[in-house]
Amino acid sequence: MGTNLIDDFLVEQVRQLPDSPGVYFMKDAEGTVLYVGKAASLRHRVGSYFGNRQKLSPKLNRMMARVSDLDFLVTGSEQEALIMECTLIKRHRPYYNVRLKDDKTFPYIKICLNEDWPRIYVTRLLDESQAHYFGPFASVKSIRQTLKVLKTIFPFRSCSRAITGHDRRPCLEYYLKHCAAPCIGAVSKKEYAEIVKQVILFLEGKQERIMRTLKNQMKKAAETLDFEKASQIRDQVQAIESVIEGQRIATTVRGEQDVIAFASDKDRAYVLVLFIRNGKLVGRENFVLQGTSSEEPGQIMTSFIKQFYGSSPYLPPRLLLQYPVEDKTVIENWLQSRRGSRVYIQVPRRGSKKQLMNIAIANAEQGLQLLKIRHPAAPSSTAAVLAELQSALHLPHLPSRIECYDISNIQGKAAVGSMVVFTAGEPKPAHYRRFRIRTVSGANDYAMLQEVLSRRFKRKHQNNKNADQRSTWDILPDLILIDGGKGQLNAVLAVLNELSLESLPVASIAKEHEEIFIRQQKEAITLPDTSPELHLLQRIRDEAHRFAISYHRKIRRRETFTSALDAIPGIGPNRKRALLQQFGSVPAISRASITELAATRGLSPGLAQKIKRGLAPQSEDDLPPIVT
Repeated sequence: MGTNLIDDFLVEQVRQLPDSPGVYFMKDAEGTVLYVGKAASLRHRVGSYFGNRQKLSPKLNRMMARVSDLDFLVTGSEQEALIMECTLIKRHRPYYNVRLKDDKTFPYIKICLNEDWPRIYVTRLLDESQAHYFGPFASVKSIRQTLKVLKTIFPFRSCSRAITGHDRRPCLEYYLKHCAAPCIGAVSKKEYAEIVKQVILFLEGKQERIMRTLKNQMKKAAETLDFEKASQIRDQVQAIESVIEGQRIATTVRGEQDVIAFASDKDRAYVLVLFIRNGKLVGRENFVLQGTSSEEPGQIMTSFIKQFYGSSPYLPPRLLLQYPVEDKTVIENWLQSRRGSRVYIQVPRRGSKKQLMNIAIANAEQGLQLLKIRHPAAPSSTAAVLAELQSALHLPHLPSRIECYDISNIQGKAAVGSMVVFTAGEPKPAHYRRFRIRTVSGANDYAMLQEVLSRRFKRKHQNNKNADQRSTWDILPDLILIDGGKGQLNAVLAVLNELSLESLPVASIAKEHEEIFIRQQKEAITLPDTSPELHLLQRIRDEAHRFAISYHRKIRRRETFTSALDAIPGIGPNRKRALLQQFGSVPAISRASITELAATRGLSPGLAQKIKRGLAPQSEDDLPPIVT
């Protein structure tokens, strides 16, 4: 369809749009969602893209050059459209939307209040069970740092074992004073419930209440001459006082509020969130937004608020922002419906709140400088690099989606294949796939590569036959990248020809001289060593290699462990089944203690010792070298 016909087709679609609130999708010729937006009136909002193109930002002009179709969903109100927009941006991660860099669900601290002995652990899933959540956090690492501090103050359990109170001895955590050991009956349910209550109050910033309770307990223990208990409580009080001192901020702020500021650089922004609870700084998290070039500060702030608080289980009554948000009333109403009470959005201009905002802005700017040092931006923008790559490899389309394949094996054994996906120059881990080689025996990398490509694209054909099973397999790449030379390229081309997919662009990159081979020409293409396009291809190739190696090692370890389990005298099918039911996997069995193994049905302490010796972990030096 020619460009004029596409424009006429889109303009006609716009005329048919309803004058109602809803969500709209901009799509390219392959059906990939480029942008998701909300509107109080779909007809007026979408129509604004097709008026005077000179009024659009450079970013939107680039997007409109790729738009070939549009779709929409009507909602009952603008607030419903906002909620739908948040969900769809998270699902599709459109390239032209401002989006949080982490493609995964945020991690949280979860406290399982519906259990007899509540556990406190890290999770990425919010469910409807009776549990208390804290977060979201920027990374699991930041949660583990928080839990590490909590462990030194409150002895809660972190294991998942069944608590009977009759275990013969506790684990090391008890002797480190990091667990109250309910497993041996060292603490009652009432006492343990009090520990969990104190953890919750601590995370809510209510340390003064904990201090009052602990000081009363310390006084009573001293009065009853229980000096050991009194000294333990004294140590807790001192630890909490140390934390409170670290949470004091230079300015005086009352109540609960989140303070949000950011600093931007080219196509990304570093966002800092300070969590103020009861006038104390109880936490700070940083996030990276992508796709921020040509966006106004208010648009960037609005996008972050919608995506961050769409996943947050807790909302404070006040948000202090560096820049005002768009559609403030709609967003405040949406936040109010999530919190259950009024939420105020404020851009502070003076006083203590402005001082606090200045602290957040200064930290955001410092964080951006560190980000630029650790993860420097490419010399050119991603779009420019992809455009240069399109020209260098004679590609019919901009290589927005690149799939790269690699094979890993040891002389044909434990052979696996990897498929990694990069969209708009960034990895898309949710679309990565692993393949265990099934049909090829011996060391035949060409045949293994053909099997992987055949299975990958046959899945697309199968899904096309069944519209109810559409998935990421259905998305065709703009470029297939192979780790190898001409031989690997020809092997892949043979498979694609057989599947009538000869129109798909393919390139192979050989490690020795970094030569690139394509279908259209016999001579290799050599890009300059300093070329951002070459660096992108190398990065994708290395990621496919890493992903293949990690899966290959996992298979080897699993097979090594399994054969070792079979070789242990006295471990027959029934005991092997009981162990796997108890621990879930052979590696988990190898990590279990002798006491935990002996507690398994049908196992004696002597047999548990044999299992422990037989499954002693191997080092990488014990494994044969990897051949790829």
